[in-house]
Amino acid sequence: MTTPIDIISRALKDIGALEAGETPTPEAAQDAFDMLNDMIDQWSNEDMMVFYKTEIIFPIVSGQTQYTIGPGGQVGSIFTGSISGNILTISSIQSGAISLGMTLSGAGVATGTTITAFATGAGGNVNEAGTYLVNINQNVSSETINAYYQRPLQIDSAFVRINTNSNGVPIINGGLDYPVAILNVNDYEMIGLKTLNGPWPKALYYQPAETLGNIFVWPNPSQGEMHMFADTIFTRYTNLNDNINLPQGYTMALRWCLAERLMPMYGKASQVQIAMIQQYAAQGKATVKRTNMKPVQSARFADSILSSRQKDAGWILSGGFFR
Repeated sequence: MTTPIDIISRALKDIGALEAGETPTPEAAQDAFDMLNDMIDQWSNEDMMVFYKTEIIFPIVSGQTQYTIGPGGQVGSIFTGSISGNILTISSIQSGAISLGMTLSGAGVATGTTITAFATGAGGNVNEAGTYLVNINQNVSSETINAYYQRPLQIDSAFVRINTNSNGVPIINGGLDYPVAILNVNDYEMIGLKTLNGPWPKALYYQPAETLGNIFVWPNPSQGEMHMFADTIFTRYTNLNDNINLPQGYTMALRWCLAERLMPMYGKASQVQIAMIQQYAAQGKATVKRTNMKPVQSARFADSILSSRQKDAGWILSGGFFR
């Protein structure tokens, strides 16, 4: 398994700062490690460098139109669980839903622990006890664990799942999914009555504040399970020996892009060397982006139009925007 120190050592050798068989000094390793983390932070802002859409799931609270997301936010989960190696065993869930990419926190949980895969858990239900895989090997006795989502940069799409009808009777086969329009701030401002009551959300506006993001839903819902999709935030590495769990192609992109960024720090001025490393760095990123390139989206109505197609007379109270 590749680690940050492996990437750093190779990058330093590529620019001639290390000879074969040498290892970086602790100071040089730390400088390069900080640069590596800053670089993958920036990759979170590059659409086609992100290989995975995080599905953010949370239950709608009747009468609540605003939710916070991020460390310490309302969107997340609390459960009782233990960790052995890289296997998380959840025995009971007190609140929320379990999804891939959630970050865990607890008395004995290692910093930066995230859920990377389903095992026996989430077989057919997002709030299902069972086993899951995490990214850091550790041993944690059974305790209360909080799981939260990183604050997303933006919400790309969403739907709401309705599990009961208007009389509270469960819907056969797990419920029905309805699309939710994603509004920008101008469209959201034009809703005249933001507390208008409705059966479930038809639109949402996301405000990515500095620490916690704010999710506003409309109309004021009485039920539902929200499913939002956002580009995954690359996780900063906590130490030089963390495992790098990324798909094929990312290791080479990390190596050459880091080498490109370290060259000025080591005073590398050879035009041939600079051109070669820049070429390899660009090639590494281009290969990853081609793999992550999304299929052409089929034609669809604008979200602001979709959210207006309700069968009730609610548009009368919405300032005329959702006509």
